[in-house]
Amino acid sequence: MKSQLLQCQVLHADETPVAMLAPGKGRTHRAYLWAYAAAMHEGLKAVVYDFTDSRSGEHARVFLGHSSERERDQAPWTGPLVCDDFSGYKALFALGVTEVGCMAHARRKFVELHASGNSSIAATAIELIGQLYGVEREIKALPPEAQLEHRRRRSAPIADALRGWLTAQRAKV
Repeated sequence: MKSQLLQCQVLHADETPVAMLAPGKGRTHRAYLWAYAAAMHEGLKAVVYDFTDSRSGEHARVFLGHSSERERDQAPWTGPLVCDDFSGYKALFALGVTEVGCMAHARRKFVELHASGNSSIAATAIELIGQLYGVEREIKALPPEAQLEHRRRRSAPIADALRGWLTAQRAKV
């Protein structure tokens, strides 16, 4: 399944801490379950999990074939990787993988800021991101090519406005 997943053009990745019993020590330590999923429009509908004893970014590099530990018949995977801003992924971006940030992670930070201080800046960001989410809801049932056309026509101006607005806010705060 991993070799099939690595044939996908776009992947999603995330890592989650899990408690692992340390053999002979009678206690647990933090290990990680890395999830690699095919993007929504890939022909393959799959998630491959990789259990590791740490959160080192080396684990992602090994899984995606960017390490000396890769399988001999595995070419390094390159393409867009949708992930959060965890520093462990950063080395992949210097190796030909394209960083695609997760809007849900970005939005969550604004929601937390708004909840903690009723921030008008956060409220505006949430509104603009909500407009992008609205376009996604409207086009969900369309074929991928039509979705792309709608995103270019309707989402791109919103994303451009969000970027410009964020840049202006950064200069203020």
